This record gives sequence, structure tokens and C-alpha cells, in this order.
Amino acid sequence: MAVSRRKFMTSTAAGSALAAISTTELLSAVTSPASAASPPGDVVGKVSVGYQGWFACPGDGAPIGGWWHWSRDRFQPPSPSNTTIVSWPDMRELSRGYTTAYPNLGNGQPAQLFSSYDQQTVDTHFRWMQEYNCDTAALQRFNPMGDEGPTRDAMATKVRSAAERFGRKYYIMYDVTSWTSFQAEIKTDWTTKMSAHTASPAYARQNGRPVVCIWGFGFNDDGRPFPPGPCLEVVNWFKAQGCYVIGGVPTYWRQGINDSRPGFLDVYHAFNMISPWMVGRTGTLDGLDWFYTNVNQPDQADCNARGIDYQPCVMPGDLASGHRYHGDFYWRHFYNMVRVGAQGIYISMFDEFNEGNQIAKTSETQATTPAGAGIRALDEDGTFCSSDYYLRITADGNRMLKGQLALTPVRPTPPVVGGGDTPPTAPGNLTVTGRTTTSVSLSWTASTDNVGVTGYQVRQGTTVVGTPTGTSYTVTGLNPATSYSFSVVARDAAGNVSPSSNPVSATTDAAPNTNLARGKATAESGHVQHYGSGNTVDGDPHSYWESPNHAFPQWVQVDLGATTSVGRVVLKLPPLSAWGARTQTVAVRGSTNGSSFSTLSASTGRRFDPATGNAVTITFTATPTRYVRLEFTGNTGWPAGQVSEFEVYSG
Repeated sequence: MAVSRRKFMTSTAAGSALAAISTTELLSAVTSPASAASPPGDVVGKVSVGYQGWFACPGDGAPIGGWWHWSRDRFQPPSPSNTTIVSWPDMRELSRGYTTAYPNLGNGQPAQLFSSYDQQTVDTHFRWMQEYNCDTAALQRFNPMGDEGPTRDAMATKVRSAAERFGRKYYIMYDVTSWTSFQAEIKTDWTTKMSAHTASPAYARQNGRPVVCIWGFGFNDDGRPFPPGPCLEVVNWFKAQGCYVIGGVPTYWRQGINDSRPGFLDVYHAFNMISPWMVGRTGTLDGLDWFYTNVNQPDQADCNARGIDYQPCVMPGDLASGHRYHGDFYWRHFYNMVRVGAQGIYISMFDEFNEGNQIAKTSETQATTPAGAGIRALDEDGTFCSSDYYLRITADGNRMLKGQLALTPVRPTPPVVGGGDTPPTAPGNLTVTGRTTTSVSLSWTASTDNVGVTGYQVRQGTTVVGTPTGTSYTVTGLNPATSYSFSVVARDAAGNVSPSSNPVSATTDAAPNTNLARGKATAESGHVQHYGSGNTVDGDPHSYWESPNHAFPQWVQVDLGATTSVGRVVLKLPPLSAWGARTQTVAVRGSTNGSSFSTLSASTGRRFDPATGNAVTITFTATPTRYVRLEFTGNTGWPAGQVSEFEVYSG
């Protein structure tokens, strides 16, 4: 496991090493002439969020195995004595949870955690980024040559999929902590694996170049003992590959003091963008103001003078240490970094439940936190905050960065809208009320809320496809003959989200000329030689099914995969003159469960003639059906049932 960034260098008091630097020296940098900043791109003028994506649970399929990053001993479930986390996630919008050894939540429900390896988790996180205006995600990538490598490789693919789906950008952030052979291996990893992701339209670019961040050069701790030379060589190598390179650097990078080792200034100045670390440096509003005056302003001036973009770290505050002040700390940090003139903002972090500085939805009260475990919820200072509160602050901070909101030291987003509130109840009895070839209609019973339900979100899988205010909705733009899953949640005026409704699945109607049986699973009463039932749905009119001879009745059936409207079948024999005309006595049966069948078309003689294509069309009243069976009781041309193509249509 990578070494935590949080406590390797504790906060430095205002009167320590920096006191030796005069005010004149500090302010002289501020008045230096500024070079033109880079134009807006995917990191300049944008809010980026650090995305760990590193949590795994037993049974999630992750190669690393176990409770990765949840437990100290990953082979034992997390508990108060075996844990690496200090905050508890809000699990209400995640479809899959993994039961821990923590005590039950305050409301009596099992204490469950998520796996980042579940695509639904990543999709939900990126949907939140979309909803709350987080522009770009910096995907953390630790030593990929270690045992975590295969899992991190898979996470890069999952993040790419989610970013593309929800219209977000992402880039790779290499963390060199404890990566002793990074100089050669980081190049191999980029050229053989990660550079392929730059082909994605979701991969972040700045100044037309793919973005890469390297975090950890020059930090004054045992996990990063590298000398300046190899570090500078790697930065220049990435730039030579055509990349825009961000440096995740120490807080005191300019001075080479405290958390920064001396001799690295040339390395830092080689970066296209500098992003100094801040987590753990202060936990008070006065501390943030001190850093603004004594660190951030000179940082910005130094970057301006050298044409380097400045992306300071903004943090919501350590929830476990009581630093948040129900949003005041986060907003002050945002305000200070916007007024300093930063080219971009880096949020530490989106999902860092290990260090308590996450902005992702978090447990609001002890009712949704393990009882007696000593984990603080968002109401830890007595002020109720909705679980999405720090995401809402992020959205406002983004607007302030982009000039869409006036620069203000007063946070515009209160902890809740209209005072303390509880989430609505789950919508009930979600039902499919209709479908066409391209739409599915849904209805549900209303949720209740102590203040008032403002609307609903209709979700197709994890994607929000509608936001009605009433209790019905029609999802459009779907593909014919395709199965979809839907659920609904309610939202109230405070932004609270209800638990999910029951899920429902529906298959859209097939287009009239779509063969629903093509390539689907088949079954039969039997066959001779190699003339099995699979031949009836293979699209080849010359291959065919033939039942055992002299043994009527016989049958063959196709499983359409889901119940759908069926109104026509077409039966074919090979279109060759050698197949003389014949009449087969056939009934068409239908079933939704594969065991009880009803008659769709009664048993009667069906005439097959090669002179007219050797095909028979049977129409009947459109009926919801999944399994379509042909029952043969006679054949004037051969003592067996025979079909080369068994086609099924909606009408």
C-alpha cells in the first residue's frame, strides 16, 4: 500500500523557517511582471479533483483481492481495530455494498462499504462530478509494477468509461511514493499502457497536449529519496513525448525548506504547471489566510514570472479532526486561491475517506455511521449538512473560478436549503406501463418528505435520463429489442436524495422487420446426426434441424432472452429444388417462463414449396412471449420435423 500523504510532514507554524525570509523578499515576487497564462483547457480555468479509485472488497473481482485500502490487514474485514479510514461514505446511491465487521449503523442497518472496482461505483462518482461541476479527475496511479498494478490498470479503463459516459475529463497522476525504480519504469508504463488512453475524447488536454501529472518529486521524507537529476530527466522525457506535465510538489517548493528538500528548483521550474500539496498543513481559517499571504501569493508570482501555470491545492478540511466548520474552511480556501489568480484548482480529494478530506457524499449523521465507532459525520460540529454539501460548495467554487459567480468570502451555499432536513422516502412500486421500439414508460408512487419532494431522477442503470416532478416518465431514444434496467430516486429542497425505488427491467419492442430469434439460444426434443436446433437461428438457409425420424410429435424452440411482443414467425427449408414440396403439420406455442405454453397458432398443415422460396409465414395476435416453440406432428416429405430457419418477429 502506498504511504499516506497526510502526516509525513505536519503543519508548519507561521513563525518557523519562513520567518527568516523578509517581508520585502516575499512581496517582491508578487510585484514581478506576469507572463501570459495558458489559455483555458482541461486543467487551466478548470476544477480538477484527485480521484483515488483504490478501494477493493472481497468478491468484487479486483486482482488485488481483499479489503484493499479499507483495512490494515486486507484479508480481514474492516473494523474499529482494523481500519485505514476516518470517514464513512454515504452508500444510498450505490447499488452494491460489502458488509464489514464494524458495528451496525446507528439506524440498525449493516455497515457496508463500496468497491471502486465496481463500475457502478465509478459511474456514480463521475455522475456526481457531472452534476456538481467537477471538470476533470486526476486518476492516482501508484507503482504499477507492484502487486497493485493489475488493479490500477483495470481502474484506468473503468475511469475512462465513466468519464466518456458523463462528459468529464481525466488524466493520469503518477505518485512516485516508494517507487524506487521509477525513472525507467514510469516511461515503460506510459508508452506500453497509459498513453493509449490519450486516444479517448475524455482524456484531458492542455495547450493541445495530453496531460500527465507526477506527484512526489522533492518531498523531504523517506518515501521519496530521489535526487534532482533523475527527476528532471523524467519531466523532460514526458515533455518530449508531447505531454503537458503537472508537478505535484511540496508546499514549500520555492524555498526548499520544511517539506521540500533543497536543490530541486530546476525540477520544479521544468513543469508546465505547479500544484503544491496542502493537506495537513493547516486546519484553521487563520492558517489559510497566512498561507495565502506568505506562500500562495509568492508562488503565483514565481509561476507568472516563468510562464508556468499555477494550480494550488484546495481542501475541504479533515473531517476527523474537526477542521471543516460546516463549509467555512473549504470556501475560505477556494476564495483565497481564486483571488490569488490561480490558473486552475486541484481539490484534495474526491474520495479520500482514509484522510477525511473527501468531497464525495459522506454520512450526514450518526444514524448512517457505525454506532460507537468514533467516526465523525458531517454534523460533527452540531450543524446538519446534506451529504452532498461539499460537492455543492465545489460547484459554486467552480463558478467563482470561471467568473460566473462574484468573488466573495461568504459561501453562497448553506449546509442545507431551508434548515435541517431528512431525505425523502423511496419512490414505491416502480412499474413499466408501456413500451415501443424506442421508449419505455414508467410510473411509481410518490415519495414523502418532511419539507417537500421537489422532483425525481429516473436512472437507466447509473445514468440519469430524466428529472420529472410528477410520478410518471417516458424514457425515449432507446434501441429496439433491447433490455434496459430502470430505477427512480426522489430529491428534496435541501438536495437530499432518497433511497432507490425497486428496480425494473424492460425490453423495447422489436422493429417490425427485426428477426428476434437470430443467434438466440435454442432447445429441441432431439435431432439426428449433426442437424441440431442451433442451425435454425444461424442465418444460413442451407443448414437445418431435423428431428428423430418416425417419432412424432417433435418440437424445437427459441429463447428470445426476454419477454417481448411476438406476432409473426417465418419458417424456411433450404431453397433448393432437391427439397421437393411438402406439407408439415405445425403448431406455434408461446411461453413467458419456459414451462407453461399457450397456443399462438393452432396445429395445421403448412405448405413448403421450393418454387416459392420454401418458406411459410405464420401470423397471429401479438402476444408477450419469451419462448417460442414449434410442435411438429406430421411431414408429407420426410418422417421428421424439419426447419432450416426459424425467424420470429414482433408483427
